[in-house]
Amino acid sequence: MTSINIAVVGVGNCASSLVQGLSHYRDGANDTIGLMHWDLGGYRPSDIKVVAAWDVDTRKVGKDVAEAIFAKPNCTAIFCETIETTGATVRMGKILDGVAEHMSEYQDDRTFMLADAPEPTKEEVVAALRESNTDVLMNYLPVGSQKASEFYAECALEAGVAFVNNIPVFIASNPEWAAKFEAAGVPIIGDDIKAQLGATIVHRVLTDLFAKRGVKLERTYQLNTGGNTDFLNMSNHRRLASKKISKTEAVQSVAAERLDDENVHIGPSDYVPWQNDNKVCFLRMEGSMFGGVPMNLELRLSVEDSPNSAGVAIDMIRCAKLAKDRGLAGPIDAASAYFCKHPRTQMTDDLAAQAVEDFITIQ
Repeated sequence: MTSINIAVVGVGNCASSLVQGLSHYRDGANDTIGLMHWDLGGYRPSDIKVVAAWDVDTRKVGKDVAEAIFAKPNCTAIFCETIETTGATVRMGKILDGVAEHMSEYQDDRTFMLADAPEPTKEEVVAALRESNTDVLMNYLPVGSQKASEFYAECALEAGVAFVNNIPVFIASNPEWAAKFEAAGVPIIGDDIKAQLGATIVHRVLTDLFAKRGVKLERTYQLNTGGNTDFLNMSNHRRLASKKISKTEAVQSVAAERLDDENVHIGPSDYVPWQNDNKVCFLRMEGSMFGGVPMNLELRLSVEDSPNSAGVAIDMIRCAKLAKDRGLAGPIDAASAYFCKHPRTQMTDDLAAQAVEDFITIQ
């Protein structure tokens, strides 16, 4: 098998964890902790190479990705300090709606420091993708970046590059965009990455458990706090519409019966600066058991937010490359359902897991 060349849009905490992880698993070949698949369709983590990147922060633009991932406002855990130079210099990205207006109100190192450089045209991004022989373009823009995500999706279409949409902007699950990728012969996986063991996957598993064990789920909430730039970005609730839909539908889709809107509340709740990249989830579920006897469940989950998604991203990259190798086009439903909160086709996690295994092994 050949290597997998990836390009990254948004060199933030999630990209930092991904790039650190590529080095970590490359150097520790037998360390498979944290990976769902060591070998996926003949591809290993060590086959993934970063060949291009875009960001808008002056502390990152112009630097090699290996250096840029440790620049502010990134604040995620550093678990691999020695990163080999990638040879990919971070280019100035397209801003559009990628930076929320309210971010300028905060005078700390969680905010963006916009680079004084010309923004790229679509033609320039497409040329860079082609010249770097990119196979997969990873979208790590901030929540609410609808126009910016569509810009890079268009670039992927024109360049013939597989697109992985890690954020809750609806591309793969949007019928019009899905049709565009199908027509262009380009695969896409999305939308909104589902962390390895995060708030949404735990909430989904418990909701599915309630349904399978005959417990009627009547009310539930999921409250999340964090201190990274993503949580600061989401403190503007106008940018949260698609995020709340994505997280809520991920849970509603596995419930025995849909809950009324007033009985379900799921979404980011508050920005707590000193938490940095640590995300704390407070989960409550209320229901009725045998004989209508009430019960409730409360759970507190604390995870480092960005590493929690990186292992999933490595699998998404490899599935996207497999799809590209096989000439598949449009949303890759099995991978999207298993790895994402808002796929075109929702499945329970056990069915999605089997669908992914079937997808990997199909020759």
